[in-house]
Amino acid sequence: MTERVRYEKRDHVAYVMLDRPAVLNAMDLRMHEELAAVWDDFETDDDIWLGVLAGAGDRAFSVGQDLKELAGRTRWPDAPTSSFGSRGRPGWPRLTERFEMAKPLVAKVHGYALGGGFELALACDVVVASEEATFGLPEARLGLVAGAGGVFRLTRQAPYRVAVGHLITGRSMSATRAYELGLVNEVVPADQLDACVDEWVRDILACAPLSVRAVKEAAARSATLPLDQAFTAGYGWEERRRQSDDAREGPVAFAEKRPPRWSGS
Repeated sequence: MTERVRYEKRDHVAYVMLDRPAVLNAMDLRMHEELAAVWDDFETDDDIWLGVLAGAGDRAFSVGQDLKELAGRTRWPDAPTSSFGSRGRPGWPRLTERFEMAKPLVAKVHGYALGGGFELALACDVVVASEEATFGLPEARLGLVAGAGGVFRLTRQAPYRVAVGHLITGRSMSATRAYELGLVNEVVPADQLDACVDEWVRDILACAPLSVRAVKEAAARSATLPLDQAFTAGYGWEERRRQSDDAREGPVAFAEKRPPRWSGS
């Protein structure tokens, strides 16, 4: 049986590819199950320091939930309807609910990133998009809600009124507009997308992996804290970084005028 997800690891980087290009990388239950195994491995492999998430083909990152499969399930007697989150369903916890994931993820977006596809991008730490990318959460037009975090993340990552306007109309936005709203880090021509993502990967790998995780954790956990409480809160990854070999390696490498040799420990 053909796999729905391609997963490769090389040089401290995990490459995750949604691989259903014939249906614009729509996510069915089996893809969610495969992704759960991928994210479990990604989180626990100490040799992996960051990930890149992309969609196969030249038309879409992902158009989200496989609506044909969903339509089939809704015809079942007493079929439960979905709401926020995926607890108890195949693939849980999905990427959008792995709130403690410390390793950074880069989304490489080309073509459509709609519904759950956009929600995946919103759950990543860096988003690089081609000029042809289109983002949107059209769930309300289908009698649904953006239950994989879109309602919550879009209103936090974009101005509230702008976000709600997109959520209650299902309107899409261009890559340029997403960049203007701060939802995308960089927009480049399609033929430069791979090179741009590679540059982001190189820059992240140039940093100490435990520093990167400490920064990500502290930024996320402190976002709703008053500034004085943010300074005094406890951060597990910061404690690990502070006591790590890499915390010593960085200053020593600088003093010796050589590139640091990160160990991740």
